[in-house]
Amino acid sequence: MFKIIFLGTPDFAAIILEKLIKSLYKPIACLTQPDKKVKRKQKLNPPPVKILCQKHKIPVLQFEKIRDKKAILAIKNLKLDIIIVAAYGQILPKEILELPKFGCINIHASLLPKYRGASPIQYAILSGDKETGVTLIKMAEKMDAGPILAQKVQKIYNNDTALTLHNKLANLGTSLLLEILPKIFKKKIKPKLQDETKATYTKILKKEDGKINWQNSAQNIKRQTQAFTPWPGSYTYFRKNSIKILLKIKKVHILNFKVRCAKNANPGDLFKTTDKKLAVSCGQGSLILEKVQVEGKKEISGSDFLRGYPLIADLCE
Repeated sequence: MFKIIFLGTPDFAAIILEKLIKSLYKPIACLTQPDKKVKRKQKLNPPPVKILCQKHKIPVLQFEKIRDKKAILAIKNLKLDIIIVAAYGQILPKEILELPKFGCINIHASLLPKYRGASPIQYAILSGDKETGVTLIKMAEKMDAGPILAQKVQKIYNNDTALTLHNKLANLGTSLLLEILPKIFKKKIKPKLQDETKATYTKILKKEDGKINWQNSAQNIKRQTQAFTPWPGSYTYFRKNSIKILLKIKKVHILNFKVRCAKNANPGDLFKTTDKKLAVSCGQGSLILEKVQVEGKKEISGSDFLRGYPLIADLCE
């Protein structure tokens, strides 16, 4: 029986952990980020990995900083064979990387060295990639830069959002991990160094990244709405009686050029198509707004928005 600890925090990690628990490689403990205060009530919210561990009665360790001596000692005392990491949220120090007999294995949601960092799924959709995948690496001190153990490719479909792709990649990563672990333990796999000249990086997304610039092409804005579903979301503003109101853009599709649209429309101008759908002009092309949500209200169709609000000609702010 191998002594395994799992490091992870969000839903992506929880999907992988749940299948590990049901396999021959159930962790003896898990390490996840500290509970965070959410919303106005400031109530502590445990991460998905902790909730899953509590359900299965798996010990949970939480440290503000993984580099602290207390954290390193706690992990050292477990005398581990291997550490498995998936979206933990902190870079492991050398002292921890050198502890397990078979090293530290990371499951990353891209085909490394492309899209290192925090937002590989979103960047793949934003970039219009036709495929992405998962990579298992033996971890190094530099972020997502360790040698590659295995990879699997995942096709990106035209209607994929970050949420749908996230779930596919989490499941794909789990199947790859369970396939490769026996080879790791038998030392029958040879790591392959990454090509550093091909490395690209992603950033941590912020709420303001979701604001739509209507000067962009319809194609790029469509990709943004899909890449930022469910978070940080895509939004714009409109005015009613001189009041600025936030409008979340939930689902769009590119306007068929056979449908006549408003002439001389500027980027950000709303208009009604000949078949009575809500559309908006972009820097190149136009979009049908299928689903929208006025801040503080329920999600509605673009057609319902037209019925509830007089046609507002300017979204571009």
